[in-house]
Amino acid sequence: MVSVLQNVAIDCADAYELARFWSGVTGRPLHPEDKPGARETEVQLADGPVLFFNQVSEAKTVKNRVHLCLRPETSRDEEVERLLGLGATLFADHRNPDGSGWVILADPEGNEFCVLRSAAERAAMDT
Repeated sequence: MVSVLQNVAIDCADAYELARFWSGVTGRPLHPEDKPGARETEVQLADGPVLFFNQVSEAKTVKNRVHLCLRPETSRDEEVERLLGLGATLFADHRNPDGSGWVILADPEGNEFCVLRSAAERAAMDT
C-alpha cells in the first residue's frame, strides 16, 4: 500500500489572486468553478497533483520549508525575466559564471520558488 500525492497546498491571503499568478507561471487553467473571492482555488496541472490555494488569516512569517522548483522549456534567464514580469520578485541569485546554478524568486505573497536551468541548458553543459 502507498499514498498518492493529490495536491500541493499553499496557504495564502488571497487564494484566487495567487492561483491566477501560478496559472500564469505554469500556463495551466484554474479550476472552472474558481471565481474572485473564493477561499479555495486550484491550478490544474497537466500531469501530477494540482496546486491548491487555501486562504488563511495568518501571514507568512518565515522561509518556506517546502518549495516548488521549476524547469522552464525556454532558458532559465528568459523564464526568470518572464516571471518577474508576472509579479514575482528576486529573492536570491545562485547563477554561476559557467551558466550553472539557479534563481530563487518569490511569488506575490512571498512564497519562495526556484527556477532551474532548462533541460537543453543542462544537456549543453554535459557535452
